[in-house]
Amino acid sequence: MIDLRSDTVTKPSPGMRQAMLAAPVGDDVYAEDPTVIELEQRVAQLLGHEAGLFCVSGSMCNILGVRLLVEPGQEVVCDIQAHIARAEMGAHGAVSGLTMRTFPSSRGRLQLAEVAKIIAPSAGPYLVSTAAVAVENTHNFGGGTIQPIEELTAVGQLCRDHGIGYHLDGARLWNAHVATGVALEAYGRLFDTVSVCFSKGLGAPVGSVLVSTAENIARARVLRKRLGGGWRQAGVLAAACLYALDHHLQWLADDHVAARAFAEAVAACVPAAVEPDAVETNVVVIDTGAAPAAPIAVAAAERGARVSALGPHMIRAVTHLDVTAEDCEWAGQLVGKLLSG
Repeated sequence: MIDLRSDTVTKPSPGMRQAMLAAPVGDDVYAEDPTVIELEQRVAQLLGHEAGLFCVSGSMCNILGVRLLVEPGQEVVCDIQAHIARAEMGAHGAVSGLTMRTFPSSRGRLQLAEVAKIIAPSAGPYLVSTAAVAVENTHNFGGGTIQPIEELTAVGQLCRDHGIGYHLDGARLWNAHVATGVALEAYGRLFDTVSVCFSKGLGAPVGSVLVSTAENIARARVLRKRLGGGWRQAGVLAAACLYALDHHLQWLADDHVAARAFAEAVAACVPAAVEPDAVETNVVVIDTGAAPAAPIAVAAAERGARVSALGPHMIRAVTHLDVTAEDCEWAGQLVGKLLSG
């Protein structure tokens, strides 16, 4: 079975398992786990921030990162396809008491003009005031879209000009970094809060890190405990993330090649379904046209390739370190044949 539902399906490699087994540990609720501390400090440094907080998931990091910038009754602005709007179970409203407004985007790509049109930093006594803008890089539902550094910089300046916060959902920021060569620090320094994930392309079994100022991270640690997110000897998990940084980061380029191979194989059968040149990283979004997506995904799984139906006429495939370019080319041919009838 070739599983392309998500890059979250990866299994820890033997070397990663050994690193986990050997990790020195302590009680992280007391901030005494040396491996967790090492991971938090290293990621904060990589992204140009003062401090970090290791959390169980990217969703938790996003909840905390946005909450640091937005008070209950205020709003965060993001694009209509953003993960925080579509795929976090309404947690920002349910848990943090904030609201959310969205602006349109093509493939999730950020545009300064769209952000400028929607923000309302001081909305007065009758409307909701914007307290932060959130951006996703790379963009999941957009198809692994990389946000141009120039546009990120321009929106950051807009936020500073209006005194509002700026959050980066960088679950797959590693992919943007590898694909563009833009330094992680160059991305990270643009934002007030940044989340990055280790259980996707980097292949760790669990975990994400939120970075910001030391003061913000101290607040986030309290909020994390309030959400039930305090954990004890978490260094066993942090060791997997450190191993991934040392050994798996460079492999992301192979995932991008594999995604292109999948897209080209689909396009060879049904050119209108996907544009291979638009595949920038490890996510491929396929338009099934008039055919419903769910039966196509079921049929593909029955024949040996798992993909996700994420909309009535949208299929997503995500490459990762547990599949090869040859695997992905074969899976793309299969999906293409199913689409062509």
